[in-house]
Amino acid sequence: MGRVVVLGSLNVDLVAAVERHPGPGETILADGALERFAGGKGGNQAVAAAAAGADVAMVAAVGDDEGGRAYVERLRDRGIDVSAVRTTSTASTGQAWITVDDEGENAIVVIPGANGQVAPDVLADALSGLGAGDVLLLQLEVPVRTVAAAARLAHGAGARVVVNAAPYAALPHDVAALADPLVVNEHEALQLADSDAQPTSLLVTFGAAGCSWDGERHDGIPVDAADVVDTTGAGDAFCGALAAALARGADRAAAVAAASQAGADAVRHRGAQRDPEL
Repeated sequence: MGRVVVLGSLNVDLVAAVERHPGPGETILADGALERFAGGKGGNQAVAAAAAGADVAMVAAVGDDEGGRAYVERLRDRGIDVSAVRTTSTASTGQAWITVDDEGENAIVVIPGANGQVAPDVLADALSGLGAGDVLLLQLEVPVRTVAAAARLAHGAGARVVVNAAPYAALPHDVAALADPLVVNEHEALQLADSDAQPTSLLVTFGAAGCSWDGERHDGIPVDAADVVDTTGAGDAFCGALAAALARGADRAAAVAAASQAGADAVRHRGAQRDPEL
């Protein structure tokens, strides 16, 4: 069984519940108090991969602040290797400001902070142990140049590279081509289609409607509307569980089934991570 190494963001999520999302220029009142959760696509996916039984290591950066220290300890408590999580004194830990409406739909603004300092110079040491059977899981809340360098290094070492192209940004063509798979939702898929990138392995997610991997459809797992609490972490849970399944040698169908179950479970609780308070 291989390892899952996640290179990505660690954010403190500040979440407000609202009846509906405000329109441009509109001010509305939140329902209740502001809540603070652990988030960031990298952290969310690392926690999901660990929950799925994978041996997980995290490559990231946090600020020299209470939120960053608490997050690193949180990951360590979940059995995640945090030896490659750097602390910087020149930026605060990343934040995300999130509103969640009565239907469980979210709107998010991310302030990168220390995530913007995850630089290529950390990769030689952080990824030195990667090899055949391992999975490197990437997203795009850290600099694209770092994502690209990590993908090339891991691919050259024989590891499998999974790239979640979210939030969407243009990837170098060779990185899009070596991802197995490149994971996008239906909105990101439209942006990808407008680019010149030609992925050789493309997985498009459609929420409860399932996903398509290189044109082969896989059914989703329906969740009753009454059970949907918060959709914030569903995509990250999907990607983390997918990487964990691939690292233990699952085929596409089994990996997607595990990922879909994790995504369906994730919408049943508040915050991007189960027991998410930070």
